[in-house]
Amino acid sequence: MRHEDLPSAEQDALDAATFRRLLAHLDANRDVQNIDLMILAGFCRNCLGKWYQAAADERGVELGDEAARERIYGMPYADWKRDFQAPATPEQLAAMAARDKA
Repeated sequence: MRHEDLPSAEQDALDAATFRRLLAHLDANRDVQNIDLMILAGFCRNCLGKWYQAAADERGVELGDEAARERIYGMPYADWKRDFQAPATPEQLAAMAARDKA
């Protein structure tokens, strides 16, 4: 069966389960820095937070940026940043700049 042949509610349930698994995977791999995600995939945890906030806005749900980020990070963003975010290395910054030029 193809995804588009599934009932809408089933598609939403599968999408939600996949999203929750992605968040769990990111949470289990906190050593993976946002800049590395941006270099490799073109998105990071902050992007997910912005997309989550945009989805809330589209549905008229008042959520707020901090609450959206907390959903993605599993904790307040300031705590995650303090505990897990390392300064970007010169190599990471160069890779990011090269990616931006591509």
